[in-house]
Amino acid sequence: MHMRSDTGRMDGDLTGRLYAALTGSSEKLFASMQDPSLEVVRTALKNRALKEAHLLVLLKRRDLSEDLLRAIYQMKRMADSHKIRKALVRNPHLPAPILQTLLPQLHLFELLDMCFIPGASADQKLAAERLIIQRLPTTPLGNKITLARRAPAAIVAELLKEGHAALMTPCLNNPRLQEMAIAQFLRGACASAETISSIARHPRWKARKSLRTAILKNPRTPGIWFTLWLPRMRGPEILQLSASCRLSPPQKKLVRQELQRRGLR
Repeated sequence: MHMRSDTGRMDGDLTGRLYAALTGSSEKLFASMQDPSLEVVRTALKNRALKEAHLLVLLKRRDLSEDLLRAIYQMKRMADSHKIRKALVRNPHLPAPILQTLLPQLHLFELLDMCFIPGASADQKLAAERLIIQRLPTTPLGNKITLARRAPAAIVAELLKEGHAALMTPCLNNPRLQEMAIAQFLRGACASAETISSIARHPRWKARKSLRTAILKNPRTPGIWFTLWLPRMRGPEILQLSASCRLSPPQKKLVRQELQRRGLR
């Protein structure tokens, strides 16, 4: 008897919450958005008092089902709300096809925020990164500089590849930039005397042995770096450098002079 009574009370309580979700005022509807029962939440979506503010509160929840998120996406009266689109994209349980549809509608720095949202899935972050990279060719320089300072490693690497002098310092200062990306840049065609020197002077990167080697093997590296660095290098390293086919004639001369000074050639 007790069990039936408890069950009856629970059923009655749920019925009352469902009724409140369907008919409650705009103010009371916020409580329905936080209800532990997703059945109550789904019922609340049919309430005529439902507004953008209610959905924004709801979409912060991390226990929403894919079906429920899909239902919100399909609501016609919310289709023109950029805030709702952004909130949907930020929910880690949004179905992938909807994510791919909505992400391109976000602004550049909204996409950047997506890369760092706690709880966002790896797929969400990767999709946001790819979209940012796709937009780089048409992104103004000022925005690129901001991206260079703040963006994840893959985006910073793409910005570095552009070889723009104004992007070098913010890229090199970005704590997420990886050494491999700099090495690839130094081997590429966009590295200039100015940008190479930016790397050679940078306090974080100038002491990296592999980068020093890549810098000295670039035919556009200014002679000053040979003058400064060759005296500190071991003989076998200089001999290996002298065998590089990438060195310019002036660079080869500096290497030969150092070898002769040491009596190695």
